[in-house]
Amino acid sequence: MLYTVNCSILLTELPLLQRPAAAKAAGFDAVEFWWPFAAAVPTETQIADFENAITDADVRLTGLNFAAGDMPAGDRGLVSWPARSDEFRDNLAVAAGIGGHLGCTSFNALYGNRIDGVAPEEQDELAIENLSLAARSVAPIGGTVLLEPVSGAPKYPLRTAADVLAVIERVSIQSGDTNIKLLADFYHLAVNGDDVEAVISEHAHRFGHIQIADAPGRGEPGTGTLPIHEWLAHSHGLGYDGPIGLEYKTVATNPFAWLETA
Repeated sequence: MLYTVNCSILLTELPLLQRPAAAKAAGFDAVEFWWPFAAAVPTETQIADFENAITDADVRLTGLNFAAGDMPAGDRGLVSWPARSDEFRDNLAVAAGIGGHLGCTSFNALYGNRIDGVAPEEQDELAIENLSLAARSVAPIGGTVLLEPVSGAPKYPLRTAADVLAVIERVSIQSGDTNIKLLADFYHLAVNGDDVEAVISEHAHRFGHIQIADAPGRGEPGTGTLPIHEWLAHSHGLGYDGPIGLEYKTVATNPFAWLETA
């Protein structure tokens, strides 16, 4: 299996642009990032510095989030947020441009929290429009938009695989876009009470990406109780052949030591 290091949650003792090289030094050839800039539309210099950090480290960028707002402050995406919809749309070309330069074809679109004073139906209709725009923005580079359930965010409405797949189906019906897939984050699914084994059995062919962390705690595999290795083997057996995103938190001196005995 190809493991890809999420450099937005791992190696955080280092400045962001030093993390791709650190992942390479740890033996990895692939990395992924949440949106790595403070603004949805960063400067050309900021973009060039980020791209150079990837290429200079000789790693492949396998995944990139679209701009998602202020994540530490609790934001979880702009897709369904009316007041920031233009910001999301302005970000699409930037993300697709980075993907085109670096050969990245997977782009995670965080759906967004429910907004007080805005009808859920209005947010959902906007989300369908924006997901279609995102799908079309990355289609020319062979890109796929990823959509995921999220835990730990009470106002985030997509909590199960079924929630996500219903949105994907709605986009397909209304707009005809087919390059949107489920990001199967086993940690989020498990914490939210989804039957992960059933999700794999029924929907592995609809996975656009897999991310892993153990529960409880969101640590590396082996720190909790989830049968992550069995789930990965099952997914692989059903045809998933994409990378496995390492999206966990750790206090271990060697954050990847668990792989030595995996």
